[in-house]
Amino acid sequence: MTTERQMKFRKRAEKLLRGTGVKLIWPGSRTPAQPWDIVVHNEDLYERVFSAGSLGLGEAYMDGWWDCEDLSEMFSRVLRANIQDRVSRNLPSLWLIARYHLLNLQAGRRAAANAKAHYDIGNDLYEPMLGPTMAYSCGYWYREGMTLDEAQRAKLELICQKLKLPRKGSGKPMTVLDIGCGWGSFLFYAVEHYNVTVVGITPAEEQVAYINARIKNEGVGNVRVVQTDSHSFARSRRRQRFDRIVSVGMFEHVGPKNYRQFFEDSNKLLADNGLMLLHTIGNEIPTQAGDPWIDRYIFPGGVIPSNGQIAAAHEGILHLEDLHNFSAHYDPTLMSWHDNYEKARSQLDHDKYSEREHRKQEYYLLQCAGMFRARRKQLFQYVFSKDGMPGGYKSVRDEIFADAA
Repeated sequence: MTTERQMKFRKRAEKLLRGTGVKLIWPGSRTPAQPWDIVVHNEDLYERVFSAGSLGLGEAYMDGWWDCEDLSEMFSRVLRANIQDRVSRNLPSLWLIARYHLLNLQAGRRAAANAKAHYDIGNDLYEPMLGPTMAYSCGYWYREGMTLDEAQRAKLELICQKLKLPRKGSGKPMTVLDIGCGWGSFLFYAVEHYNVTVVGITPAEEQVAYINARIKNEGVGNVRVVQTDSHSFARSRRRQRFDRIVSVGMFEHVGPKNYRQFFEDSNKLLADNGLMLLHTIGNEIPTQAGDPWIDRYIFPGGVIPSNGQIAAAHEGILHLEDLHNFSAHYDPTLMSWHDNYEKARSQLDHDKYSEREHRKQEYYLLQCAGMFRARRKQLFQYVFSKDGMPGGYKSVRDEIFADAA
């Protein structure tokens, strides 16, 4: 039986959803008209969401209080309507903002703890989800009908060409530093196709173990990985310089208080006439804190930078040569990860991955897909030089793949 209080919050929620095409389906009312309709199992949901915002919505999904056949499209519709701007600040978001202002949550030991919380949860989950490349960042879907593996390799090739690396058997060998190297997707691709020696750094123990095992098992040369963060690495390598620096999907963990330090460290590590490529998710507006649900359950300490914040952080340190936004490519990437995860779900350790954990992973991947489909998050690739390339930087765009298409 619906109480008067529940009815009050239900009507408020229905009013908020007007114009989105998303409807609330409550117990005993009717079947969903569209796959993006929200099926409510517990009518305390509405009050929980209004009091705790995104944290309440995500936790309620994990607890089975509501379902949606097409979560990604539901989020896309809701976000395109800018509903989040019409919801008042709630305690979890205000508390998170206060913590980020008072503390540096992405430095020192906290940085290592943040990495461990997400990237060390288990390669048994990431290997089937990410596929053969183990690339945990946006693929480059430059033509119709591509597979996830093809899109990821296209992204890696795009990066190599933007950095103007010498091909195997030609040109002078280059040294390349990968800041936040993940499971080594760029490291292994670069040494396979280009005349380079690569060093990767990551604070995540599982990633280091994975890369070292692959180096040993496959007999890969010219690859080394160091378990550390970028600031510590820069301090310990004061005289070492790299011809090229790449950082893919790591800057989201740096935090606003450390943005400028990141560029200062990168500048110290970059050789004269060197190039650096930064690949990062981007926000439309500057923020000082992440989303409360994402911060608690997925990426502790994560903050997505805006283009303006990145511009302010690198000014006077590195010279911007090129900026490329291909955020629409993240939607198919996330949907492919979700498809892979669903296929592998039954094979995962049931004691380690409970039903609530499965719902968390599903919610995370599909929510993010909806964000990019709605174009509320961006994907930036920047190319920087030390002090401006003589004669200018020749931009690399889709035409490099024209023959392959």
